[in-house]
Amino acid sequence: MPDVGEGLTEAEILKWYVQPGDTVTDGQVVCEVETAKAAVELPIPFDGTVHALLFEEGTTVDVGQVIISVQTGEAEAPAAAAATAAPAAAAAPVAAEAAEEPAAAARQPVLVGYGVSQASTKRRPRKAAPGAQNGSAAVALPAVPAQPEAVAAAPAAPAALNGNGGAPAAGERPLAKPPVRKLAKDLGIDLASVVPTGEGGVVTREDVHAAAASAITPQAAVSAPAPAAPVQVPARAEASAPAAGEARETRIPVKGVRKVTAQAMVNSAFTAPHVTEFITFDVTRTMKLVQELKEDPDLAGLRINPLLLIAKAVLVAIRRNPDVNASWDEAAQEIVLKHYVNLGIAAATPRGLIVPNIKDAHAKTLGELSTALSELVGTARDGKTSPADMQNGTITITNVGVFGVDTGTPILNPGESAILAVGAIKLQPWVHKGKVKPRHVTTLALSFDHRLIDGELGSKFLADIAAVLEHPRRLVTWA
Repeated sequence: MPDVGEGLTEAEILKWYVQPGDTVTDGQVVCEVETAKAAVELPIPFDGTVHALLFEEGTTVDVGQVIISVQTGEAEAPAAAAATAAPAAAAAPVAAEAAEEPAAAARQPVLVGYGVSQASTKRRPRKAAPGAQNGSAAVALPAVPAQPEAVAAAPAAPAALNGNGGAPAAGERPLAKPPVRKLAKDLGIDLASVVPTGEGGVVTREDVHAAAASAITPQAAVSAPAPAAPVQVPARAEASAPAAGEARETRIPVKGVRKVTAQAMVNSAFTAPHVTEFITFDVTRTMKLVQELKEDPDLAGLRINPLLLIAKAVLVAIRRNPDVNASWDEAAQEIVLKHYVNLGIAAATPRGLIVPNIKDAHAKTLGELSTALSELVGTARDGKTSPADMQNGTITITNVGVFGVDTGTPILNPGESAILAVGAIKLQPWVHKGKVKPRHVTTLALSFDHRLIDGELGSKFLADIAAVLEHPRRLVTWA
């Protein structure tokens, strides 16, 4: 598993495009993985025949672990030989063993321009337990039986083991990687109670999931009522009670895009001082213009919608108020004014919320902006947005109106100065030319970083966006 960008430590295998026995060529995409940033396709760096896929789809793998074994025309390296000899059930330990072979350094495959760490992955020996005699750091002990019945017959045995396959002795900290510790914490599992199966007594993800699964049955048994005399229960209470054996809660590990989004939003909310302002106004003329542009033969084939004109209005308002397009440099204690606009568009995807941006949106014509918006949305829906597409944004638009929501108080995308929430456009009674008439009305909400944008500047910027959309001829007169 390569480091696909920005020092990420793990990735989830979403889909394999090859199977054992398939022939692969240098540069061929063999799988798709999801990092904390986006979904990325991984190419193979050599020719050969796929021998084994060492991890199944849906598995989260640490960077540097072997994920696929390929038979090439070259002499088999010790790592390849180890992977070939291992059965599928022992794929993960073999991958770790292969990574530790010194001879494997003779050829380091490199995927998408990133190599694996040259540092040794071997752990230093665990210190002897307190009370052990000098010179007795290692003790040969029988392996823990794989059968659940054997473990149940000797419940005290695993707790006494201190070698590979056994739980740590009392008082010792269980060996586990940080992602595994986080998983155990999320699932409410005490690592000290988990029997490790990894090499050197390391607790693996599979060990934690197995411990969580085994904990469900006792909980279900406890929740089931013991036989007793019949008790009169109201019908409403009976309807709300869960069925026998039905779980009352479901825990979903947070990973990938959702994990990094949650972390970024917390950091943004408690780092940048947010201010949110609102404006409600008449967009009937803009809606008429959208219809006229759809019928314009010069724009045939382009996707014309209100979001396109809203994006254009934001760009016009930035031109009139250039100081809003900035970022805060905490290290240098400076405000960095941007002379370009990378316009972010928040997109809801099955893997979570992402914010790709249109590079140099300020320099695009209406037609070019329409094409860029369509490509951005299509790529996000397909889960193909690259990390580069989400970097260096300056200002973002989030369209909550598509869900029928009037408005909201959005949180800034980290590193950006402002985010505009667009509410639903609805027919409402509105005073127009002295008379109450049904008009298309919407509400915009602008959240901005008060270190960069004061109240006056933020108010002018929001008012200019509304002014352009209320009288869209200003797209020409103010441009």
